[in-house]
Amino acid sequence: MELRQLKYFVGVAEAGSFTKAAAQLHVAQSALSLHVRQMEEGFGTQLLVRERTGVKLTSAGAKLLHHAQIILDQVSIAEQELTSKVKSPAGEVTIGVPSGAARVVVTELLTRAKEKLPRVSLKIVEGMSGPIEEWMAAGRFNLAILYKTGDSLSGSTVLAKEEFCLVVPPNEPPFDDVIPLSELFSYPLAVPMRSNNVRRSVADVVAQHGCALNVRFEVDSLSTIISMVTEGKAYSILTPSAIQHEVSLGQLRIVRIVDPVITRSVVLAVNPKDEKSFEVAAVRALIPEVVNYLAKVGKWPTIVAEADQNAS
Repeated sequence: MELRQLKYFVGVAEAGSFTKAAAQLHVAQSALSLHVRQMEEGFGTQLLVRERTGVKLTSAGAKLLHHAQIILDQVSIAEQELTSKVKSPAGEVTIGVPSGAARVVVTELLTRAKEKLPRVSLKIVEGMSGPIEEWMAAGRFNLAILYKTGDSLSGSTVLAKEEFCLVVPPNEPPFDDVIPLSELFSYPLAVPMRSNNVRRSVADVVAQHGCALNVRFEVDSLSTIISMVTEGKAYSILTPSAIQHEVSLGQLRIVRIVDPVITRSVVLAVNPKDEKSFEVAAVRALIPEVVNYLAKVGKWPTIVAEADQNAS
């Protein structure tokens, strides 16, 4: 028994005539007769009594009509709910965001989500990049913005690339616009713990080039690191996105690191169990749009937008 057959049977029963039902359903009368006859053969009982003026239900036909109407109503409800879910996603989406990216992207993301996805509730969890990676791996988030190096991008959508810079207090003696990697050892640093992506990314490049860092403080708090540099207690190595507010106020300065330049990718990862979620897919599509906008208007400095490209 097919849904189409149920629909045809209900049409004939409610119309009381094959002729009327054929006109209402836009189906040939012979086709309706064939489907009803197949149903009767399948059930092994007569469903309709054919009369000169139309048709009447048998007792078996009346029972089938009752069940068929319920079944077709439920199918219609399911179709409406699923169609509505696609057109207007609804639900809760939890996103893990490292502190540096959160300072740039969260406000714009929430603003756009409120406008474009009014039925989706966003929950943002901010933290240092190490814990965010661990929590995402443990399945605590639907989506996460992560920092990755060039050899670890599999399965992620690349949002952007950033360069690391030396962050210095505003009242320091004049710096050039750039500083060679080999000269970083001259500056006492306040940097995140070793599990942090910033620390790992920089340390790997430094080690490859036979250089060293003068790490004086290990602090897993972006705000504390920024305060230490602002107060002249240390230097740091960060990306401009993490400190653009302080730079715009003249509270910090940035000096590009060169020979070589140290970069990282900003990527968007999705929890495998949420790949088919309508609401997660909607937010997943919105985030690259937000990142592209921020890069275009200069709110995410020194960023190279690569939205909508899948990492290989």
